[in-house]
Amino acid sequence: MVSIRGSVIAWTHTVCAASAFIAALVVGYTLHFEKIVANAWYRYPDEWFPSVSATIGDRYPERSIFQILIALTALPRFLLLFTHYYLNRSLFTLLVGIVRTITCGGWVYITSTDDHDAHDVFMISYIVLTIPWDYMIIKHSQYKEWKKILMTAFFGTLIPLIYWFIQHQVHRRAGAYSVYAYFEWSLIVLDIAFDALACQDFEQIKISVSDWSATEDENIVVPTEYIVETEEQVDITVTETVEEKLNDSSVEELSDDENIQQEHSRLLESNDNEITILLKETEDIMYPNDLPVPPSQDSFMYVIVNTFNSFMFWTTVTSLFCMLWHFPLWYMGISGYEAVILSTLSPVFLYIPLVTVVVDQYGMLLANVFSIGAFFIDTPETRLLTVALATALIVMTFALNLNSLNSSSIGKFSLTWIMGLILSVVVKMGFFTNNPLWAIMNENNGGLNIPGLVVSTLFALITPFTNSCHLWNRSKTTTRLPFFRKLLVSTGFGSLVFAIHQSLTDASTLIYWCWEGWNSHKGPLAWPWAGLVCVAMIGGALTGKQSSRTISMTLAISTLALAVPQVKEWFRFVFGVLPYVVSIIWIIPSYFELVNYIQSPGFLSYSFFIYILFVLAHVWTVAYAFVPYGWILREKLPQVLCFSTTFILAGLIEFDSFKPYEGIAKSFTKKIRVVAVGLLLLTGIFTYQIRPTLVPEPYHPEANLITAGIWTIHFGFDNDLWASEDRMTHLIKDMQLDIVGLLETDTQRITTGNRDLTAKMAHDLGMYADFGPGPNKHTWGCVLLSKFPIIKSEHHLLPSPVGELAPAIHATIEAYGELVDVFVFHSGQEEDEEDRRLQSEAMAELMGSTDRPSILLSYLVTKPHQDNYNIYVSDKSQMYDIDPTDEDRWCEYILYKKLKRAGYARVSRATITDTELQVAKFQVLPDIDEVDEDYLYGYRRLPTKNVHRSFKFPKKFMGDGERGHHYHVFDEPRYFN
Repeated sequence: MVSIRGSVIAWTHTVCAASAFIAALVVGYTLHFEKIVANAWYRYPDEWFPSVSATIGDRYPERSIFQILIALTALPRFLLLFTHYYLNRSLFTLLVGIVRTITCGGWVYITSTDDHDAHDVFMISYIVLTIPWDYMIIKHSQYKEWKKILMTAFFGTLIPLIYWFIQHQVHRRAGAYSVYAYFEWSLIVLDIAFDALACQDFEQIKISVSDWSATEDENIVVPTEYIVETEEQVDITVTETVEEKLNDSSVEELSDDENIQQEHSRLLESNDNEITILLKETEDIMYPNDLPVPPSQDSFMYVIVNTFNSFMFWTTVTSLFCMLWHFPLWYMGISGYEAVILSTLSPVFLYIPLVTVVVDQYGMLLANVFSIGAFFIDTPETRLLTVALATALIVMTFALNLNSLNSSSIGKFSLTWIMGLILSVVVKMGFFTNNPLWAIMNENNGGLNIPGLVVSTLFALITPFTNSCHLWNRSKTTTRLPFFRKLLVSTGFGSLVFAIHQSLTDASTLIYWCWEGWNSHKGPLAWPWAGLVCVAMIGGALTGKQSSRTISMTLAISTLALAVPQVKEWFRFVFGVLPYVVSIIWIIPSYFELVNYIQSPGFLSYSFFIYILFVLAHVWTVAYAFVPYGWILREKLPQVLCFSTTFILAGLIEFDSFKPYEGIAKSFTKKIRVVAVGLLLLTGIFTYQIRPTLVPEPYHPEANLITAGIWTIHFGFDNDLWASEDRMTHLIKDMQLDIVGLLETDTQRITTGNRDLTAKMAHDLGMYADFGPGPNKHTWGCVLLSKFPIIKSEHHLLPSPVGELAPAIHATIEAYGELVDVFVFHSGQEEDEEDRRLQSEAMAELMGSTDRPSILLSYLVTKPHQDNYNIYVSDKSQMYDIDPTDEDRWCEYILYKKLKRAGYARVSRATITDTELQVAKFQVLPDIDEVDEDYLYGYRRLPTKNVHRSFKFPKKFMGDGERGHHYHVFDEPRYFN
């Protein structure tokens, strides 16, 4: 017989694993240093240290050396797993260890060069599985101190690791990847060191190898020293005893049954060795007292986990509805994909027992993976369906949580849920109203999908354990509501979810309900006042203990202030926006308690059905020309808001008898205040970071030149359903536009993500912005961005008795000491001829009302020299066409007066939208009234070679151009003498 100490297994595993990484690093540094430190953006000397994946997988022979040595680690690795199992008898730990080992093989044998996505998935899975692995090993270990230190260091290292990855991948900072690599290698060292500490636990065991003999009668191998004659009899007796006890009481009762505990102690103290041994081996399974106790609701772990889960709830739901508008937009009507909104009705599936079990344990995990991981999918339709599945799962998980609460936990859960909602709003503000985890985001447009996937998976894995505290010491609800009352509450709850989604999922949405343009008493702008909206939400969360009468009056009055058209700008913001935000936050805990009393997945599904009806009504108010019975809700968004508030208040009838904040200890309140302070700090940091940092300056002041553009941008979605602000910004900057009119820009709606396209574009371009008519004006939107100061601006809704409302901006800018009027206008659709005629007359009158130099950047829906064109270009308007010889136009037109025409170009849109960018150059002349009209409006082309460089369009878009953009239709810009 040969015997060795168990610690040899741990040391062998450590030596094999460490030698594999060390050998690969040494060989890689020696043979291919500059190649393995290079990455997508930088090379040596900007980068100087290689990542783990580049070292072990990019080059021969280091890859082969590593893979051979890591293969030698397999035997000690599995011996390590089974020895842990021998010591702790935890099947869960063994299974986690095996799966974790397989995922390790995935990322070391499938390198980033072979398949980047597969490598990342296995790597993230490995890190995620390290949580339960480390936790369970520490739980069963006698030597916990150093293991706890290494586990803390491992997961603490993830924070700078993610930060430096963002610096590299998003901000493309030189040297960031090398710093990231330091932390990546640190994880390897800490991980190997953690498993090396198993030598302490393994010292107590001895591994023996000896001959076994077979019995004479049967061909079965049995160790003779372990044969016990009474083993079968004892096993049966003990099993029957346990089963009888389990059948007589529930799991909760068993844990408190003193008789069973006394019987257990008596048996352990008896002299029957076989019984004693068997009881000790099965103790973990038999007695619930040995189960891990979940954290208390008063713990930081509970607060942080549920705050993040709420953040993911709103991230997923808003992501689905944000993506939805892409499809009816392309189909110009109902596409069929709108049916995905029915995924919010998923709570009804909780009547199926198996679904309840799966969602309880894996709902958050699957929802987060599908929601964020959908960005891996390029096809818009498949990506939408994936997020719809995530939405169904996360709504079911939310419903389960609501129904699992008891009277003492409702208020606590409500506060964490509110904090998660606020976190989503603050994060959106910090990322210029885009949620970086949405499925319309990726690494090229500011998304943080990979880090978000890792973090959300970590939280999802511990969510079932954390929220199991809802079921401990659970008291049954004695309150019962009659059917009609349940119906009223469910209707009110659906209305509440809609009100939150419409108005509280972005800090700038309601601000644009107040915006009426630039003037001496202009209303609040999104920066910096979105920060104040966030502060109001936090204040509402901290002051939620209000009577239902106070809440109801505040909500009713603020709703009227938002709905009445005579209340505008600062008055609407102060008396409408802020109290409406606070009162909605106040109401949430009350409805959570009422829904918890109902305890019905069916009624929750009904609530989300009401929510869907309100979402459709909210869209119908502006999309009435494209949807059935749209005329019923045409231009009635204030009425929809009032109906929502009415149903919310109706559901709160007689609510004073309930107390959602009952049982909240001061310790929990303190933790919520800590989270609130963190959100306030984050609000301050983001408000500072998104401040305007560039001084708006025209590109060619030496020539008194204005370069103007018009572009229809499809609500900031490109043709593949990615957020397109960055791509648009690049083209606008490359074309050196001083002013640009953007159409189809009202994204402050549920189905376009409650986004502000001007936020990021104006910030990155260094331009002043006018959002145009707000989301309460029922238009598709128009925006003006300007390098010149906007002295004043007015918003107009042109006549539309049958079709779409036509938005227009009339702005006056100061350019080179002169006042210039700029008009941005979106005409109605082709089908409504009378509407377009009335709009053309109104627009001609508006343009003719000013004698100043003027530019029209427009979407006219007419052919050159036909029909309404002759109203826009007429003596009444006094406007001239930038190029009357361009016969190939239908939608976009640039008109002007009292400016010197210098150039005109048409630029292809690539895949950003379905409409080109039209650009014109004008020269501002002093004493314009004394200039000969033929000099201004006469059509004389100028050869490109005779054009001064200040007047030329960029050469980069000649021929094939760049990034899919090039001069088209007439292949090169036109210049005028």
